[in-house]
Amino acid sequence: MQLFQACDVETNIEGGDKSLFEAQLNRAYTIKAVESTDKEIVDFLFTLGCYKGESVSVISVLSDTYVIAVKDARYSIDADLSKAILLF
Repeated sequence: MQLFQACDVETNIEGGDKSLFEAQLNRAYTIKAVESTDKEIVDFLFTLGCYKGESVSVISVLSDTYVIAVKDARYSIDADLSKAILLF
C-alpha cells in the first residue's frame, strides 16, 4: 500500500499523530501533513488550502460531516478527509 503525502514530512498515522478527526471544536490547529493512501484525497485537500503550516479549525461536526475553516473559507468534508489531515 502506497502512502501519499502533500509534504516531505515523515509521519506515522498509527504512531499517535492527531488528525482533524480528533480535533476539538473552535480551536485553531496547524497542519503537520496531509496523508492518505488515495492521491486524489491529498490533491483535493491541497486545492482547499490544506497543506503543511496552514491554520485550520473545526467549526462543527454533524454525523460524519465536518465543517472546517481554512484560510478565510469554510468547507464541509467527510470523516475520511478529516482523518487525512494531521495536526501539530
